[in-house]
Amino acid sequence: MRNDLLSRVKRIVIKVGSGVIFGQDGLDLEVIGALSRDICTLLSRGYEVVLVSSGAVATGKGDLGIVGRPPTIPLKQAAAAIGQSRLMRAWKDAFRPCGRCVAQILLTRDDLANRRRFLNARNTLMTLLEYGVVPVINENDTVVVEEIRFGDNDNLSALITSLAEADLLVILSDVDGLYDSNPKTNPAAKRFSVVERITEEIEKMAGGAGSVVGTGGMSTKIEAAKRATLYGIGTIIVDGRQAGVLPRVVEGEELGTLFLPVRQHMTARKHWISFTKTSRGKLLVDKGARRAVMEKGKSLLPSGIFAIEGKFDRGDAVRICDVDGIEFAKGIASYSKQELDRIMGRNSSEIEAILGYKYGDEVVHRDNLVVKK
Repeated sequence: MRNDLLSRVKRIVIKVGSGVIFGQDGLDLEVIGALSRDICTLLSRGYEVVLVSSGAVATGKGDLGIVGRPPTIPLKQAAAAIGQSRLMRAWKDAFRPCGRCVAQILLTRDDLANRRRFLNARNTLMTLLEYGVVPVINENDTVVVEEIRFGDNDNLSALITSLAEADLLVILSDVDGLYDSNPKTNPAAKRFSVVERITEEIEKMAGGAGSVVGTGGMSTKIEAAKRATLYGIGTIIVDGRQAGVLPRVVEGEELGTLFLPVRQHMTARKHWISFTKTSRGKLLVDKGARRAVMEKGKSLLPSGIFAIEGKFDRGDAVRICDVDGIEFAKGIASYSKQELDRIMGRNSSEIEAILGYKYGDEVVHRDNLVVKK
């Protein structure tokens, strides 16, 4: 199963956490050097690699006298401004001995939520890979605010799998995969070699809501794996400090935990709508509209909408909710909030008479709509 999946891999997104490359004395240059050599080995074998690297804030916070996590976003931004150039210098120096060039790409959620900027970022990424350059991606913490944060680089790496059209996501952690209990406190904890489907039970085991285990950041890694597998990408969570870890992983050695991709995965566009594009509003619909969308695979028409919340324009993402306010789908609105205030509850044949123009019969077209499973 593992070897079969890995035999089809060409392009890999590798996410490196701060806990892997950052030690008590700052950036661990030995670990960075070892990982760079691993990546160079993969490149020499014909793989393409996109690197998502944390560590900018951790690298820069010491100059500001910060111990622990920066307590405010401005302090985090300042720490990132100091640390990002040092982080890139470390990667640049580490790749130089094998003759590889690196390129910095800093992103915010807005960069990927806007379809044109998403495609521009993809074009840049593909060009770098074509020329054998290793892209090093990080969240642009120097300008980011809460509304446009990815949340963490685990989440960012899952979104990059779609951006890069990757075949595999490898998350390098300080824990060798998912265990049935916390391996740091329970020596008898057992590691899962393969997870076929990420269920609520798996999410709780990783430290999600209702968990009594908690394994220090594993919850966000499982969420990233879930998003990647829904796009059809296998994900491996593995201890990033093991010697030769990356070549050993792609050779099929039973390291870490492999999360298998779902069989019926999302298209790139629907994955982008579901996970990357931020919702700006909410449409509440009646039972008939919910049934048409959920059971019959139809588009959402204005006749089924009875209430609207939020402020959004045409082309923004909206949450689609039932009569109880529970979200069951998400999609891109073909009309603005101001326009929908005038046409909701009306038949599609009346749109042009009311507005004086018409973009289409649908408020959310089926091609721009994702149903929650």
